[in-house]
Amino acid sequence: MGIISAPAKGTEIGMIEVVVLPNESIDSALKRFDNKLQQTGILRRLKEHSYYEKPSDKRRRMKRRSGRRTTR
Repeated sequence: MGIISAPAKGTEIGMIEVVVLPNESIDSALKRFDNKLQQTGILRRLKEHSYYEKPSDKRRRMKRRSGRRTTR
């Protein structure tokens, strides 16, 4: 039995944890961990901050993102 965890800065959760059960494979535990990371949006924010984005490009991206939400 073990715990897989990662810090979750800027989220309501202080730390993302997945408890690996005795009869559970590591692959299924990693899949659950990945799902939790996706839900918190940590990876998306990391990709957004991995390089400099011009303010005009950022506005354009945000405008496209908000436009997509309203049409659905």
